[in-house]
Amino acid sequence: MKRYILLSLVFTFLLLGSCKNENSEKEKTLNAQTEVAITDPLPSWNEGNAKSAIMDFVADVTNSDNANFIPVEDRIATFDNDGNLWSEQPAYFQLFFAIDRIKALAPEHPEWKEKQPFKAAIEGDMKTLVSLGEHGLMEILMTSHSGMTTDEFEEIVKDWLATAKHPRFDKAYNELVYQPMLELLAYLRANDFKTFIVSGGGIEFMRPWVEQAYGIPKDQVVGSSIATEFDYNNGNPVIRRLPKIDFIDDKEGKPIGINKFIGKKPVFASGNSDGDLQMLQYTDSNKYPSFQLYLHHTDGEREWAYDRDSHIGKLDKGLDEANEKGWTVIDMKSDWKVIYPFQLTEK
Repeated sequence: MKRYILLSLVFTFLLLGSCKNENSEKEKTLNAQTEVAITDPLPSWNEGNAKSAIMDFVADVTNSDNANFIPVEDRIATFDNDGNLWSEQPAYFQLFFAIDRIKALAPEHPEWKEKQPFKAAIEGDMKTLVSLGEHGLMEILMTSHSGMTTDEFEEIVKDWLATAKHPRFDKAYNELVYQPMLELLAYLRANDFKTFIVSGGGIEFMRPWVEQAYGIPKDQVVGSSIATEFDYNNGNPVIRRLPKIDFIDDKEGKPIGINKFIGKKPVFASGNSDGDLQMLQYTDSNKYPSFQLYLHHTDGEREWAYDRDSHIGKLDKGLDEANEKGWTVIDMKSDWKVIYPFQLTEK
C-alpha cells in the first residue's frame, strides 16, 4: 500500500510539473483524481453494497479499539481460483493445458489417433470429450500431468503459459485474471491479512505462476494433487508424479484442505460456485467476525453470464444460502468497472 501511494504521488508530481501553464480548473481536477487514487484501495470497483461491505468489514476488524478486532495472526483469507481470481470459461484453463499437452505428446503415441479420449483431445473435439464423462477427462488429466518430475512439470506449465492463447480473447491465460480481485488481495494484505488460494485446480499447476499473478507465494496454495513418490535418482533426488489422484480440494475437501495445510479457520473466504460453499460455511463458523464473498458472473458482454445451470462454476445452492445468510454477492456487471488488467490500458 505504501508503495502504491508513493508511486501515485510521484506520478502526480510529474504531471503537475508538466502542466504549470494550465488553468486552475484543470489543476483542481487533477488534484481530485489524485486524492481518489490514494484513498481508494479498490479503484476498479463501482461504489455499491459489495465494495462498502468489504471495506467496512476490514475497517472494523483491524481497529484494535473495536470489540470485533481480529489479531493479525488470525487474519486468514482464502480465495478460490477458477472463476474467482481468473476466468474459467468455456472450460477450465487447466483442461486446455491438458489438451495441449496431449497434442504435444501425440507424435510419440500414434495409437491415440483412433483411441478415445485422446482422439477427441488431439482433434480439439470438446463436444465428444465432454460426452466421454468424468472417466475420459480423468484419463486426459492423468496422462498429461504424470510421468515426469515436479521440476519438469513446473517448466512445462511455465512454457505453456508463455505461448498458449485463450480461444475467445487471444490473450495469455494468466492475463485473464480479475483486476478488481487483484486490488482486493492487495487491500487485504495491506491490512495484515494472509491470503491463500484454496482451489479445486491442481496445486502444482498453480504454483509456478500465482506469485507473479496474485502476489500469493506458492506455499500459500492449497489445491488438488496427484500422487507422488521420492526417487533418490543416483544421488540427485527428485519427486516423481504418478498417474493417481492423491487429494481433491473441492466442496467438502476445501475445509479439510484448509485444516490440513493452513491449520487455521479463515475469517474471509471468497468463491464463485457451489464447489466453494463448504469453504464459506466453514469460515462462517469462525469465533471471530467473518466475511463470506461470492462472485456472481452476470456480465455476458465483457466476460460470461452463468450460474444455476452452468456445467462449469455452477452457482445454485451457494447463491440461495448467500441470500439467506446475508453474505456479500458481487454482481460482476454492476460492481466492477473493468474485468481484466489489460482493459485498463485499452480504455
